[in-house]
Amino acid sequence: MIGPDEEGGEVALFGRRRRRRASASQDRGFGRSGFTSEDKAHLENFLRTRRGVEAYLEPATNVTPWTVVLVAHDGEWTRRPCEEHDAARDFAERARIPVYDVAATGYPPRMREWSARRKRAGDESPRRDVRPGPTVDEMPPDPFL
Repeated sequence: MIGPDEEGGEVALFGRRRRRRASASQDRGFGRSGFTSEDKAHLENFLRTRRGVEAYLEPATNVTPWTVVLVAHDGEWTRRPCEEHDAARDFAERARIPVYDVAATGYPPRMREWSARRKRAGDESPRRDVRPGPTVDEMPPDPFL
């Protein structure tokens, strides 16, 4: 029988106990705005320091949350995760910038052109706004070891 136990978890079939897992938004530390404070500050700075910025919303997948991509007039872009679609849309509407769903419109060509120009110029350095991957300590244990 599956039901709650006295500690708030659940008891599963055959007496095994399942732990109640925190939601994905709690794991990532999203705030009331739908963004972490660092991500929101980064997006606001991008808006303040670039002209002609548009927002493109990328749908959540099995491995990533919703994301918002801000693209400036020259094609420079930045991407940040967001808790949900409505929060990303609200952010763009409060900033009074156009907002598009990538699934419906695709990415603007100037975004690819900007990346290609950087590559041709030999700028192979990591982008300042791209976060490094997780450290070994942050990775889940390998189930095959």
